[in-house]
Amino acid sequence: MYSDGSFDQAFSRNAMRAELLDADTELKLAYAWRDQRDEKALHRLITAYMRLAISMASKFRRYGAPMNDLIQEASLGLMKAADKFDPDRGVRFSTYAVWWIKASIQDYVMRNWSMVRTGSTASQKSLFFNLRRVQARLEREAAKSGTPLDRHQMRKAIASEVGVPLHDVEMMEGRLSGSDFSLNATQSSDDEGREWIETLEDDSAVPSEEVEQAKDIETLRIWLVEAMTKLSPRERYIIRERRLNDKARTLESLGDEIGISKERVRQLEVAAFQKMRKMLQTQSKDVHEFFD
Repeated sequence: MYSDGSFDQAFSRNAMRAELLDADTELKLAYAWRDQRDEKALHRLITAYMRLAISMASKFRRYGAPMNDLIQEASLGLMKAADKFDPDRGVRFSTYAVWWIKASIQDYVMRNWSMVRTGSTASQKSLFFNLRRVQARLEREAAKSGTPLDRHQMRKAIASEVGVPLHDVEMMEGRLSGSDFSLNATQSSDDEGREWIETLEDDSAVPSEEVEQAKDIETLRIWLVEAMTKLSPRERYIIRERRLNDKARTLESLGDEIGISKERVRQLEVAAFQKMRKMLQTQSKDVHEFFD
């Protein structure tokens, strides 16, 4: 059984031993997959360029993701590239595949960087992967010119460089400044220190509120049943089918069943609802909220 590290090494060694495709062979395999759905041709094409996927995956290890997962995402990107590649465009498959592999890895890194969503737009993705690099370059240039930038000036310069709003830079900076922490971590180093989760307010209903709510629901049910008895059989049927079923019937289907137009069904529904509203308002002034 491989450990993660030994699996990475063995997989990489196998990928490096794969054949190198010349342009003509690559083109034939691409046509065979596109036109004939030849799975052997697809497998040979992907196997030959798995070394490219692994190489690109290794460049994202600094984000803390397991190498196995990065390789898997790179492989998915490679397979998407093979499925969408058009050999008639006259470009090498490796050139086309680079974009799909990179996009797949970047999406994975951003999804798993934090439990808080980091962002999914093209500008946010560019900011996520370029913020530190752009910041370091701007700091070097500022130091070289002897005009250091304060924090606000630096953020404005980054926003201008990457082409995003200043607010996005401030938000991304905060998200990249630290990692997620467990709510089960203790607030102090003492063994008896309470966990952070204990400081969260419990927003579930207390027993007394649950009892009161159940009583209100039962009272409303009784009122509704009583109000329904005051309607005609046709009005009760329309209200039940239109308002009380999990899946409401359409006006047209009810009209076809009863033998009237859908506009007449709508009129009867409105009239029945108004009757029920008046009856229920004699019980409580607050019951009108049910009909809003």
